Amino acid sequence: MGPAKTAISPTRAENYPEWYQQVIKGADLAENSAVRGCMVIKPWGYAIWENMQKVLDQMFKDTGHQNAYFPLFIPMSFLEKEAEHVEGFAKECAVVTHHRLEPDGKGGLRPAGELEEPLIVRPTSETIIGATYAKWVQSYRDLPILINQWANVVRWEMRTRLFLRTAEFLWQEGHTVHATAEEAMEETRKMLEVYADFVENYMAVPVIKGEKTAGERFPGADMTLSIEAMMQDRKALQAGTSHFLGQNFSKAQEIKFQDKNGDIVHAWTTSWGVSTRLVGALIMTHSDDDGLVLPPKLAPSQVVIIPIYRDDTQREEVVSYCKSLKQELASQIYADQKVRVDIDDRDMQGGNKKWYHVKRGVPIRVEVGPKDIAGNGAFVTRRDLGQSKSMLRTDLVAGVVGMLTEMQDNLFNRALAMQKANTVELHSEAEFRAFFVPDDDRECSTGGGFAKCWFSSEEAVQPLLDELKVTIRCIPLDSPKGEGKCFMTGQPTTTMGIFAKSY
Repeated sequence: MGPAKTAISPTRAENYPEWYQQVIKGADLAENSAVRGCMVIKPWGYAIWENMQKVLDQMFKDTGHQNAYFPLFIPMSFLEKEAEHVEGFAKECAVVTHHRLEPDGKGGLRPAGELEEPLIVRPTSETIIGATYAKWVQSYRDLPILINQWANVVRWEMRTRLFLRTAEFLWQEGHTVHATAEEAMEETRKMLEVYADFVENYMAVPVIKGEKTAGERFPGADMTLSIEAMMQDRKALQAGTSHFLGQNFSKAQEIKFQDKNGDIVHAWTTSWGVSTRLVGALIMTHSDDDGLVLPPKLAPSQVVIIPIYRDDTQREEVVSYCKSLKQELASQIYADQKVRVDIDDRDMQGGNKKWYHVKRGVPIRVEVGPKDIAGNGAFVTRRDLGQSKSMLRTDLVAGVVGMLTEMQDNLFNRALAMQKANTVELHSEAEFRAFFVPDDDRECSTGGGFAKCWFSSEEAVQPLLDELKVTIRCIPLDSPKGEGKCFMTGQPTTTMGIFAKSY
C-alpha cells in the first residue's frame, strides 16, 4: 500500500515552508496583495485574529489598561532623538516625502509638494507616543499611564511570508509610564505573563519565558522579555515581547514630572506587543497534512453541521432537524461563551463540503442524514483525532463542551510533548554542530530544536551562530541556578540560554 492521500500537498515532511503556504491557501486565510510584501487577510483568517483581539483586549483591560490611538505618521526628527532606536529600525522604514501628485506630462503622475520634514510610516510608536506623554505628564499624580493601541505598522521587509513576516501587519502595542523603575519592571513582567497566559491557554501553544540577550534586545530598551514557542519544524517563533525601556525614551522625548519630594525627574517607560504573527504560530503548531487545526477557544466556528440528503423531499426534514440541533448546541456554554455553531447547507457535494471544513480546521464536524434522524442521532468527527462516530443527539448536546475542552487540552499537550522531545542540553561545540545539522531521519527535517547551553558571552558564540544560522532565543526565567561551562570556550559561566533556528 502507498502512503495515505492527504488534502495538503506537499506534506510537512516533504516541504514544510510550502506546506505552510498551502495550509493558508486551503483554509482561505489570506493571500498576497498587489503591493509587494503585503497581504490581504480574508474573512476566516480575520475572524481568528478578531477572536484573539477580543480575548487579549479584555486581558489588557482587566490589568488596568485603556485603549487609545496615535498617528500613523512619525516625524523623522522624533526617531533621531533616540540613537539606538533609529539605528535598529532605519533599514525597515517607509518614508513619506511628498504630499500630492501632479501630471508628469506623459500621461502619468509624479510626486509634488515636498514635505518640510519627511514622515516615517509607523514601524513602532515609542517616539510619537512618548512625545504625546511628555505633554500629559507634569506630576507624579499623573502616573501611571497605562495605554494600549490596536493598529497597523510598516517594516519594509524584502523576504516576506504570510502572517509571519509582511511589510505591513496588524498588532497591538502597549505603552506605559511609571514614577519608579520598580513599577515599570513590574509592568514589564506582568504583561509577559499576560501573553504567556493567552498563548498557552487560548492558542494551546506552550512557551518558554525568558530575557533577550543584549544583541537580541529591542532597540533602545534596557531589557526585553519574550515568550518563545517551538513550531512543528522545530524552529523557534517569538510569540510576544515586553520591554523595560528604562528612562531612555523619557529622556529622548522629555517625559518629566515633579515627584513627591518636589524634584523634577524623568519617568520610566515600558512597551509590549503581539501581532498577526500569532496566526502563523497557531498554524505551524497545530495543523496537519489535511490542513488547518484550530484550538476550539479561538475557532470562529466551533461546530459545523452538514445536512446530507438526496432530494428536496429529504432536504426539508434534514435541514429542520439540523436547525433545531443547532439551537440546542448553541445554548451550551464553553469558555464563558455560547458554543459557536454553523450549518453548511450550500449546494455542494458532501465530500467536497467535508474537506472544505477539514482544511479550515473547524473543531467538530456533525453530519446529519435521514438515517441519523431515524436514530435521533448524528455522525460526529473531532478535527484533532480524525475519528468519526455515531452519537445520540442527547449525548452530543450534553457532551459537546467536554469534546471541545478535551480537544483544547489535547492540542496543548501534543505541542508540549513535541517541545520537550526536541529540547536538549548540549555541552560542546561538536554536540552543538551535530544538533543543528539537518537530519533526514527526523520529521520536518530542518535540523535542531531547542538547545539549552551554558555560554560565557554573545561575542564568544556569535561566529558559530552566524555560520549555522542559529540565534539565542532567550535566557529562560526559570534557568537553573549555579554554574556551568561555556559550550564554546569551556570557561565557567552562570548564564544558560535557549538556542534555536528561528522565524
